[in-house]
Amino acid sequence: MEFDYNPYNHLPDEAFWKLAVAGRKPLQINGLWKPKFQIQTQDVISTAGSCFAQHIGAALRARGYNWQDSEPAPDLLRHSEELRKAYNYGIFSFRTGNIYTVALLQQWIQWSLQPVTAPVEIWCSPEGRYYDLFRPNIEPQGFLSEAEALESRASTLRAIKRGLENTDIFVFTLGLTEAWMNSQQGYVYPMCPGTIAGEFDTSQHQFKNFNYLEIYTTLQATLEQLKTINPKMRFLLTVSPVPLTATASGKHVLTATSHSKSILRAVAGELELTREDTDYFPSYEIISAFPFRGHFYAENLRSVRPQGVNFVMNSFFACQESALASSPATSQAVTIFQESTLLTKALKQEEEVCEDVLLERFKS
Repeated sequence: MEFDYNPYNHLPDEAFWKLAVAGRKPLQINGLWKPKFQIQTQDVISTAGSCFAQHIGAALRARGYNWQDSEPAPDLLRHSEELRKAYNYGIFSFRTGNIYTVALLQQWIQWSLQPVTAPVEIWCSPEGRYYDLFRPNIEPQGFLSEAEALESRASTLRAIKRGLENTDIFVFTLGLTEAWMNSQQGYVYPMCPGTIAGEFDTSQHQFKNFNYLEIYTTLQATLEQLKTINPKMRFLLTVSPVPLTATASGKHVLTATSHSKSILRAVAGELELTREDTDYFPSYEIISAFPFRGHFYAENLRSVRPQGVNFVMNSFFACQESALASSPATSQAVTIFQESTLLTKALKQEEEVCEDVLLERFKS
């Protein structure tokens, strides 16, 4: 039977599930990203967000890209990678620890522009050590005094402002919709007080599960604010494929994870569609989509194996190179075994620093 012309007649193979997905082996699924803009090796790239963003920074460094470390480790720590990581240097472009929510990202940026607005929120442990509740895991043994903790935060805020002024490409990995807030002052914490540091107070600390509109509005406003700092800045959004460690929503953690990631993916997709300066890279789909059969997850079904990170980043670079080549690449297939030496070495050295995984100790 012959059909008249319709819009599906001449679509490429990638538009059809049977040809692009079902008819391929998992590691042959490719071409998932068509970059909007070129990322040059000389572009100053800043990375922030949830745990998975750490891998992006490591891969960019390994490939010779100009990844920005806005607050380098002091000389005392520069000869020990283990100590640098323990004290949260060189993990993200900014020494904030993980930024799981869009609200927290906006908060850090606003404070970097107006440091006096940041609340104190320094907690003294029974052992007499001081912890910054906005960076509770930044100093393993805590600070010696409140003044030292506040000065360290002030140094980070200065570094954030300086780094953003120099940033050409800002990569942000959206991680969670769930957060804990100060109900009296309205600011958000990176972790629930009382889990890593601090003491939980039911009169002040309130659970918040941000909805689509709240996250979209906040991220849109944040991107606009970043453009006032550097009008040439462009944005690359990703969504972390790492499931929730625990949920305070009252739902099963599996459905809570699906709810959270669906919202974040929808927000990133809408901004990619409506902003010329914003792109979305599908690391979330590459790791978590069912055609990949969970192959990239570790035994805990949460952590992403180094081979998975390698596959994601090789896909990233292959899509960049293919889209920007003068002629189309003959194949974008990237197999899990075709690892570049530098990238593989970098990923093996990078162990995720994730504050939220510490929640597991409360149900072990």
